[in-house]
Amino acid sequence: MALKLEIINPLMFDNWDNLVLSNKNYSFFHSSAWANVLHKSYHYTPLYFLSLDSKQLKVLIPLMEVNSILTGRRGVSLPFSDLCEPIINANIDTSDVLDFIIRYGKKSSWKYIELRTSRKLDNSIQASELFLAHTLDLQKNEQNLFSKFRSSTKRNIKKAKKNEVNVGIFDSAESIKEFYRMNCLTRRRHGLPPQPASFFRYIHNYIIKKNMGIVVLASYRKKIISGAIYFHFGKRAFYKYGASDMNYQYLRANNLVMWAGIKWYCQNGYELLHMGRTEPDNNGLKQFKNGWGTKEAQMHYYRYDLKENKYVTHNNRTEGWHNKIFEKMPIPLARLVGSALYSSVG
Repeated sequence: MALKLEIINPLMFDNWDNLVLSNKNYSFFHSSAWANVLHKSYHYTPLYFLSLDSKQLKVLIPLMEVNSILTGRRGVSLPFSDLCEPIINANIDTSDVLDFIIRYGKKSSWKYIELRTSRKLDNSIQASELFLAHTLDLQKNEQNLFSKFRSSTKRNIKKAKKNEVNVGIFDSAESIKEFYRMNCLTRRRHGLPPQPASFFRYIHNYIIKKNMGIVVLASYRKKIISGAIYFHFGKRAFYKYGASDMNYQYLRANNLVMWAGIKWYCQNGYELLHMGRTEPDNNGLKQFKNGWGTKEAQMHYYRYDLKENKYVTHNNRTEGWHNKIFEKMPIPLARLVGSALYSSVG
């Protein structure tokens, strides 16, 4: 018998988060909070492919339909998400699930389907891109965690404290505004436009205010110089965004911010912290994340081209001539460009 999947909107599904948490492969990106942020920020259409058995998840492939004049229509699982594990029970053939979604995509005139997972879909399927993931086991006390850090990481934490950098955990709208100010600086430094301010307002409304995330900010002489946004769901946490003022890099505030986040999640009973995706050739970021005693693994992104009827490789790198333009662009103008472009990027 051919596999039948329902297509549901998690924003209209009673008790969605509890259903997701009942499966061991859950993540924050499966939650209704994240679906709300993506839908409200960019007007994507949630299409979550689902199969239930006795109110237990057998299959869950969350997708957002991205429809743009600039980049076309496609299904992405999920936009602006480092990974979103496909949930497929062991007794179900993965190819049946993918075939169902491919048929739907063709009927809907999608250009392609994209999936982001830490595991291979199938040994016969070629990933379009590979990234690195770093995870930290939090089921230890703070002293044990600290002892596993690289010596340079420990030194940088101590240096930040010695330099009288102060760090705090926040959930206010003002903390999001402070983070966004630094985020604009950081994005310009990387030659990229910042995400729309509304995106971070929705993060506050649907995630931070709902006790599903925290903002960590570091200050020096009453000036905010570094920060991070973390999400959490169930017993798992996710380091999602980091930003800093490079004028104060010598104070090593970024290390103190990360340590504050790790301690908060350890003290509040969380089991795992995921530090997000890293490009394999980004040695600086890779070294920073490895310094915390993390476990490193590959992440696999898959893209199925619906016109060519096959999985294709894809280079989604952000380097190019445009970086030089955004490095010089005034932040107010870059914010306008980001507001116009991000819904098309997905």
